[in-house]
Amino acid sequence: MWGGRFSEATDSFVAAFTASVGFDQRFAKQDIQGSIAHATMLGKCGILTQQEVDTIISGLHQVQQEIDAGEFNWSITLEDVHMNVESRLTDIIGTVGKKLHTGRSRNDQVATDIRLWLRQEVDNIVELLVKLQSGLLTLAEQHTDTIMPGFTHLQTAQPVSFGHHVLAWFEMLNRDTERLIDARRRINQMPLGSAALAGTTFPIDRTITAELLGFEGICENSLDAVSDRDFAIEFTSAASILMMHLSRMSEEIILWMSAQFGFVQIPDRFCTGSSIMPQKKNPDVPELVRGKAARVFGQLITLLTLMKNQPLAYNKDNQEDKEPLFDCVDTLTGSLLAFVDMLPNIVPNKENMRAATMKGYATATDLADYLVRRGVAFRDAHEVVGNAVALGIKQGVDLSELKLEQLQQFSDAIGDDVFDYLTLEGSLAARDHLGGTAPNQVIQAVARGRKRLEKYNSNLK
Repeated sequence: MWGGRFSEATDSFVAAFTASVGFDQRFAKQDIQGSIAHATMLGKCGILTQQEVDTIISGLHQVQQEIDAGEFNWSITLEDVHMNVESRLTDIIGTVGKKLHTGRSRNDQVATDIRLWLRQEVDNIVELLVKLQSGLLTLAEQHTDTIMPGFTHLQTAQPVSFGHHVLAWFEMLNRDTERLIDARRRINQMPLGSAALAGTTFPIDRTITAELLGFEGICENSLDAVSDRDFAIEFTSAASILMMHLSRMSEEIILWMSAQFGFVQIPDRFCTGSSIMPQKKNPDVPELVRGKAARVFGQLITLLTLMKNQPLAYNKDNQEDKEPLFDCVDTLTGSLLAFVDMLPNIVPNKENMRAATMKGYATATDLADYLVRRGVAFRDAHEVVGNAVALGIKQGVDLSELKLEQLQQFSDAIGDDVFDYLTLEGSLAARDHLGGTAPNQVIQAVARGRKRLEKYNSNLK
C-alpha cells in the first residue's frame, strides 16, 4: 500500500510484528459501516458519482456477507482490518474500490471504528447493569425485614435488614450506570474527516457522515481527533470502578458463604467442589470476579501508560490500545453476565443472620439514643452503655437479656420501656427516614429504584 515510497519490501518479521489484523478484525462491521457512510457523503458532496457510490456500497455489503459467513480470507500482509476490507472490495468491484479512501486516512478511520464499537458495547453493558439492578430490587423487596448484622471494621455494628444491604449494592451499580451513560456522550463524537492529522483538501461535509453514523457530535480539532484515546481511558476507568464494586460484593458473598458466617447460599451452578475434600462448595464465580477486577485495573494502567508520553498527532503506539480495551470489555461483560443470574438468586439464612446479630451487642447505639431522648448527654450515655455492654459480656448475655435493675444501676434514666428499643425489630423500625434501614424505608427505596430503571430502559429503547 506504500510501495511507491520504499525501495525494498517490508521484512516478514516486521510485517507480522506491526500487523494488527489478528485483533482489529473485530472492528470489521464498524469499519464497513463507516465506509458506507463515508462513501455516501462523498457522493452527496460531488466527490464521487452516484454510480460509484452505489457500486462501492454494494461491494461493501458483499464483503460483510463474506465475513459473516466465515468465508473472508484475512491476510497479515495487508496489516489491518481497513486494508483487508478495502483490498477485497477492490477485488470485487475493480478500480472504483480504490476511490473509497478519498478524503480520509486510516488514522481517522480507526478512531471512528473504535468509537462505533465501544458505543455499542457500552449500550450492551448498561443493559446488563439495568437487568442486574432490577434483580437486586426484587431481592431487596423480598427481604425488607430479614435482619442481619451491619458491620464496620468487619465487627458487628448495628442491625440492618438484608434488603437494605442489597440496596447498598444497587446504589453502587446505579452510579456505575450513570458513569457509563455519561461517558457514552464523549465516546459518541465523530473523528472521521480529520484524515491523517490536518483534515482534507476535498470539500467534504462531516455533518452528513455524523448523522448517518448516529454520532452526537463531531471532533472539532483534527490533530486531537486522530490521537485522542481519552474516551477509551474514561470507559476503562468506569469499568474499573464497576469491577471494584463487583469485587466488594464478591468478597461479602465469599465471607457470608463460609461456615464461620453461614449467612447465604448461592446456586450450585456458580460453585465447584474440591478434588480431595468431598464436603466443599467453593464460591468460584465470586472469587474469579474478585480476581478479574485486578485484570481490568491493569488494562486501565496500560492505556494510561500508553498515552502518557505521546506527542500529537497519531503514533503507531496507538495500535496497542485495542487489546487492553477488548479485554476490559470482555472481562466486564462476562462478570456482569454471571452476576445477573447469581446475585438475584442469593438465598439468605435468616436464622444464622439473626443469631449473629444477637452476638455483637448491635443495639448498643439504640440504648444510647434512648438515654439521650431521656435527657442524658450523649457522651454520658455512651459511657453508660459501655458499662452495660461490659456487664453483658461478663455474663454472656445480650443487652436485651439483662434485667431492668441491672441496667438501672448504670443510669436512673432507664425505664421499663427500654426493652422496646433493644429488640432487633425495634432497632430497625426506629431508623425510619430517607436512607434508613427501616422496612418501610426499604420498600420506598425499592419503588424509587424502579423509577430510576424505567428512565434507563426508555433510553435503551
